[in-house]
Amino acid sequence: MSRIATWRRAALAAGTCTALASVLLSGAAGAQATPPTSTAAAPDIDVAAVKADLSELQSIAEQNGGNRAHGQPGYKASVDHLKAKLDAAGFTTTVQEFSYGGSTGYNLVADWPGGDAEHVVMAGSHLDSVDDGPGINDNGSGSAAVLEVALAVAKADLKPTKHLRFAWWGAEEYGMVGSTHYVDQLASGDLAKLDAYLNFDMLGSPNPGYFVYDDDPELEKVFTDWYAAKNITTEPETEGDGRSDHAPFKDAGVRVGGLFTGAEATKSEEQAAKWGGTAGKSFDPCYHSSCDSTSNIDDKALDLNTDAIAHAIWELGS
Repeated sequence: MSRIATWRRAALAAGTCTALASVLLSGAAGAQATPPTSTAAAPDIDVAAVKADLSELQSIAEQNGGNRAHGQPGYKASVDHLKAKLDAAGFTTTVQEFSYGGSTGYNLVADWPGGDAEHVVMAGSHLDSVDDGPGINDNGSGSAAVLEVALAVAKADLKPTKHLRFAWWGAEEYGMVGSTHYVDQLASGDLAKLDAYLNFDMLGSPNPGYFVYDDDPELEKVFTDWYAAKNITTEPETEGDGRSDHAPFKDAGVRVGGLFTGAEATKSEEQAAKWGGTAGKSFDPCYHSSCDSTSNIDDKALDLNTDAIAHAIWELGS
């Protein structure tokens, strides 16, 4: 984070030949009726797969000077790594270039074939780290979660009603540069096709909170209802207002939603009572630091948030 989504047919038993004939006739008469359908439930995303992605991002950082920051080789290696997985899964991927601070930046955009192109549901996260560390919670966690949900879409061969698009942004840590470039480059007609943009930045903070963006009531309810069904109380997200990649979309009039587990703000006694963890300690003590590594992740929060993303994509895409 920057500082600046059966019909069951009733079996009828007949006790007599007359009743059986009646059933058969009525069945023939209704043979052309279409049974009601329901949206399939989103799959449970294996948190082990998400953590494996985080380990891969950590390795990329270690092989490239310790970070995955804009303008550094670790960032482009991260883009190439994710792109290869998405290409192999059947997505149409695009790498969008932009310039900032004398360096070339990259956004990675992946479109799932099919769905109504006039109604797009988009989910994204920033892929870059700060210069000081590998950026595994901020924001490898969001990037890996969105990646695994996208791969789950491919594995299920999902046929959504709406078009699904996933994105990984560059140079977020310099003020949402990549996502701003993407929004600014969209024609007004294409911007109007975005039904929703969902943002996921820091989903595995080690002293986690469960925060839901409250920018749009419908999108907020998708997440709060999911968590309520699991007896988890959420709070509106305020710490990251204007500080992550939803901001350029919101400023352009697109409905936005998302999830967050907290950054440098301090967990209160009340929050610790309902979520666990340590009161008086920041949600992520390694925020923007070299210790933001694979050891800086709460597995439960990462697991829950990834499953919540899958739920939202299945529900909103239907």
